Amino acid sequence: MLQDIATIESKYQLFIEQVAATKLVWVLKSKTGWANTHSSDSEEVDVVPFWSDRALAKVCARDDWRGYLPVEIPLVEFLENWCIGMAEMGTLAGINWDANMFGKESGAVNVAIDILKQLNVIDSAIAFKNYESINEFIADISESLD
Repeated sequence: MLQDIATIESKYQLFIEQVAATKLVWVLKSKTGWANTHSSDSEEVDVVPFWSDRALAKVCARDDWRGYLPVEIPLVEFLENWCIGMAEMGTLAGINWDANMFGKESGAVNVAIDILKQLNVIDSAIAFKNYESINEFIADISESLD
């Protein structure tokens, strides 16, 4: 069990580092919409899975998601639109799941904050549409956690 937790956390950290570096997030999409499922903790909670790499997403395009294709989302759009919208709807983010749907489920605001902190760590320049700076974005969305 501890190995499973360590693996999930390692894959989560890899996601945070890679998307901050590449400024891209990957999601699966079909003609009918985005890949999603229910939380492992509750059928009432939806989860949209995201990946840090196209190949990781493509591996999961099977079974119920056969016919889905990996699509990239620019990081600014992911942070400002997806994460904020998902938080408002109570939808979780599935992070770097493997083909067995094994991976972390996290609140979208938490994912956004972790990415924003990583952008600060690597001193990345990023231009938001709705925020003047990374720190302003962090302060604004952190209020929703209080």
